[in-house]
Amino acid sequence: MAQQNSPARRTALGRIGITLSALLALVLLAVAVLYAWPLGGSDLQRATPKTFTFDAAVGQAQQVVAAETADPAVRPECRSVVMSHGAKTTKAVLLLHGYTDCPKQYASLAKRYFDEGYNVWVPRAPRHGVTDELAHAKLEAGELVSYADDALNLATGLGDEVGVVGISGGGVLATWLADRRPDAVRHLLLLSPFYKPNSAQAPGFVVKPTIVLFGFHLLPDKVNSAGFSFAALSQYLRIARNLDLDHRNPQLASVAVVTSANDDFIDRQEAVAVPRRLATSSNRTLVVHELPAELGIGHDVVEPDGLGGRADELDGIYFDLYEGTRKG
Repeated sequence: MAQQNSPARRTALGRIGITLSALLALVLLAVAVLYAWPLGGSDLQRATPKTFTFDAAVGQAQQVVAAETADPAVRPECRSVVMSHGAKTTKAVLLLHGYTDCPKQYASLAKRYFDEGYNVWVPRAPRHGVTDELAHAKLEAGELVSYADDALNLATGLGDEVGVVGISGGGVLATWLADRRPDAVRHLLLLSPFYKPNSAQAPGFVVKPTIVLFGFHLLPDKVNSAGFSFAALSQYLRIARNLDLDHRNPQLASVAVVTSANDDFIDRQEAVAVPRRLATSSNRTLVVHELPAELGIGHDVVEPDGLGGRADELDGIYFDLYEGTRKG
């Protein structure tokens, strides 16, 4: 019987040790590469301001709606919405809906703005509101910021003063506009902004590797039980990582954020910290409003069907926060 510490056994154990060490080194190298992977991109850090007359803005919005009406792939309830008083108004608002949702999310709030004298533009996001329920999985960060930038350009033709409201992923895009378009954004209202997932959804240490692996398509996409694509969510998170929150917006008059105590989808601390830094850089005070748990409202704080009959009440709160007349 061979001795336990025979030369052959020691050689075999040595080879196993070398192999394990090499594998560990490769794993550590892979982790280091993922954390060092740059998330920036010139297309995510550059906006293209354009000027529209009122007639040109309304004409383009109507063309968008007509094209969506003629497209059988676009669900009728999800078509873009333009609400016009027939002339350029003192104020106009751009409403950006959330990930996997569409303009109907703002059915009630859009009417509130219109009734208050605003011209309103609610554009459908790319790959949203269509019959293919997984079309959103092919989203790219570049097309999202282009969509937001183009939408704001159009909105500037609708009113002398323009602001942006965004919910969830649309909140990320609204923040990007306030950051990159100081020429145009006067008011900013963020509803459950998705800058970072709740730790119950994804621990902080996995967020960047997830953005890299799925956002840059290094791994095949994964769709969870809620129908959310890891690749698509990573595009919004990548945009959030490209914000320049120290950039001053001298035009910014008000910044407010609304969260819900029941929202287990977003990191609520980050939802406040990001706009607070943006507001501070522009010498403004962030107004924070949290919906209490007893209301039973989760992540979507704006779509009427999920507000338990409180849509009119909450629309009033949101409108006042947007205008800067409510302090929390």
